[in-house]
Amino acid sequence: MQKLLLHTCCAPCSAAIIEWLTANGFCPTLYYFNPNIFPRTEYDIRKEECSRYARALGLEIIDGDYDHAGWLELVSGLEREPERGKRCFVCFKMRLLATARMAQEKGFDRFATTLASSRWKNLEQIAEAGHWAAGQFEGIAFWEKNWRKEGLSERRRILLAENGFYNQQYCGCEFSRRGKGDFDLRF
Repeated sequence: MQKLLLHTCCAPCSAAIIEWLTANGFCPTLYYFNPNIFPRTEYDIRKEECSRYARALGLEIIDGDYDHAGWLELVSGLEREPERGKRCFVCFKMRLLATARMAQEKGFDRFATTLASSRWKNLEQIAEAGHWAAGQFEGIAFWEKNWRKEGLSERRRILLAENGFYNQQYCGCEFSRRGKGDFDLRF
């Protein structure tokens, strides 16, 4: 089995990818690092769903720090950017840099991300951010894979229903939530 650190954003996006990885000779360790998610209750729900799924499969999951204030500082001035805009690219770079750092700390030579499974995300931005992050550490590579192909999008839907996963309706950050209903920003 090949080792791989898999940055995971949520259980629905991760399940089909994890299934594919294990069926193809990989033993993924999940890394949950998503300081962009807001409010904290949303973050905790998504983290618990990922953790529950990892436990059910006997996989290790590493819990990254939740530093939403640091994330907000990083994207300051980009709040009005559209989905797939500059804010998303900065967010991807932050999260994948942390993943590359964790890969180095834990002895992995490569990492991937479930972000590339979402039809709402720009694959070119994810690839650029991932390769940039890997380039910051010697001996670490980013595995660029389009997780939307090979029937994985359909399998995602099936696994979501089979596992009763919580299925969020926005990427996670409060700025992507605009126009999708109000919620309390005081959290």
